[in-house]
Amino acid sequence: MSARPPVDPALKRSWQRNRRWICALLAVWFVVTFVVSWFARDLRFDFFGWPFSFWMGAQGALVIYVLMTALYAWRMNRADDEADEGSASVTPPSQGTPGGNSRNAA
Repeated sequence: MSARPPVDPALKRSWQRNRRWICALLAVWFVVTFVVSWFARDLRFDFFGWPFSFWMGAQGALVIYVLMTALYAWRMNRADDEADEGSASVTPPSQGTPGGNSRNAA
C-alpha cells in the first residue's frame, strides 16, 4: 500500500467551507422543492396578485434556483481567487530547467 501524501490544512479548510455551502444550498433546494410544494394549498394568500402556491410553482422556485446557482458560482470564484492569492508566494519551477516540466526543452 502506498502512503497518502500529507493534506494541506488550507486545502482541507477550503473543502470544508465548500461542503458547508453545498449542504446549505441543498437544504434550501429541498425546502423550495418539497416543503413549499407539500404545504402549497395551506399557503393561501396573494403574492403579487396571484395565489402564492401558483406563483411558487410557476415562477418562485425557478427564480430561487437561478439565484442559488449564481450565489454558488460567485462563492466558488471568490474561493478560487483566495486560493490564487495564497499560492502566489510559491514560485513554480522554471521551464527548461532539469527540474521543470517543459515540452519545449531540447
